[in-house]
Amino acid sequence: MRATKNPFHYHLVLVEPEIPPNTGNAGRLAVATNSTLHLVGKLGFSIDDKEVRRAGLDYWKHVDLIQHASFEDWLAWFEKNEPGAPFYLFSKKAARSLYRIRFPNRAAFVFGKETLGLSEEILARFPDRAATIPMFSDKIRSLNLSNAVSVALYEAIRQQLA
Repeated sequence: MRATKNPFHYHLVLVEPEIPPNTGNAGRLAVATNSTLHLVGKLGFSIDDKEVRRAGLDYWKHVDLIQHASFEDWLAWFEKNEPGAPFYLFSKKAARSLYRIRFPNRAAFVFGKETLGLSEEILARFPDRAATIPMFSDKIRSLNLSNAVSVALYEAIRQQLA
């Protein structure tokens, strides 16, 4: 498919990601959608890790990447650079489905680390921002992080282009 100018801009926020290929895949997705990738807090790997680059392929050099020391640092950056834009916290613990949200054309999608998700503190602080991606089987605990980022981002894009 030929590239098109998008009438939206999204921020993909990974808080303390642990698995390099998930971050590489999110970076590749960011490039494909002209989104910004934010890595927050202590990473479970080096950003120069060959597995990150392998998943991001030769696109990694094109990732609009911003690193933040903490969630608070990211939040301050976001409020300054995207005034009035909302952010959404994705968690399997949330009650509201992403399919019940009307996403605006500028927003951030925040995801926690692969093993623990977002902290209870962050979820409790912003309960109105929490969303979940429905799962229809009790045989799994959660979706893969890069898959969850894709689902959320493309639902927002679908809404913009519908």
